[in-house]
Amino acid sequence: MDIRQLRYFVGVVEAGSFTKAAATLNVAQSALSLHVRQLEEGFGTQLLVRDRTGVSVTASGDKLLERARNILKEIQLTEAELTNTVTSPSGEVTLGIPSGAARVLSGPLLDSVRSELPRISLKMIEGMTGPLEEWMAAGRFNLAVLYRTAESVGAMTVLAREEFCLVVPPGQPPFEDTIPLADLHAFPLAVPMRNNNVRRSVADVVAQNGCVLDVRFEVDSLSTIINMVMEGKAYSILTPSAIQKEASQGLVRTVKVIDPVITRSVVLSVNPKDERSPAVSAVRKLIPKVVKTLIEGKHWAATVPNRV
Repeated sequence: MDIRQLRYFVGVVEAGSFTKAAATLNVAQSALSLHVRQLEEGFGTQLLVRDRTGVSVTASGDKLLERARNILKEIQLTEAELTNTVTSPSGEVTLGIPSGAARVLSGPLLDSVRSELPRISLKMIEGMTGPLEEWMAAGRFNLAVLYRTAESVGAMTVLAREEFCLVVPPGQPPFEDTIPLADLHAFPLAVPMRNNNVRRSVADVVAQNGCVLDVRFEVDSLSTIINMVMEGKAYSILTPSAIQKEASQGLVRTVKVIDPVITRSVVLSVNPKDERSPAVSAVRKLIPKVVKTLIEGKHWAATVPNRV
């Protein structure tokens, strides 16, 4: 067993197939198969089940996967500590980011990393908040932008605070600038799945105020929800950042929800194992600065917490 075999094994599992892993790792598929087979022979047990749809891990493979990720992370951290300096950090940093925040933050953050931290390679993984929460808990990311209610922020860095709005198809009611929470029941909604933090933030406030919502569609895809609203098939409840582009083009309208206003915090979480990494620390310090610049320049419809 060597480090390269462990990297290839983890890469195959995360890609779900040898074909996809070969493209991602830029390694011949035959070489990947050979290294994984050598691992299996060395351990004397089957690690992967191969079929037409891809690969899945056996019980032994699952154990190795957990250990391999920890080993590779420690190697990466050791390399960073030995080769990095505080003034010129280098290495790869992985950041999980929700689809809504990604629409306003991804481009400016990548530009800032490129100009201010040229030796760091920032790898962004975009998704809905439910899977991102699970992946962050499993240690898949160095950093993650997540959503929290004001009461559940804990020790995480608060980047911004956003207010939810009713997203309305063009030409459809309501035509006012605001709408009371109690009146939302009149509109058929397309919203994220129940395990989504955005959904939970809204649902908690709705329940506390004795209101009801007409949820017609549960969709774990922000782009699909936005398309449904643009096509007049449903309304939604989102924050302005999620539909900033479409709203500016007149493809949807936003109506602020009041009585009460529903707010959420956008927070930055760091993997405890990566707090010593100079590269992770550098990106961790840069993100709040980029967010603050976006908000102050009115490119992100949110407010900046006092401590940012």
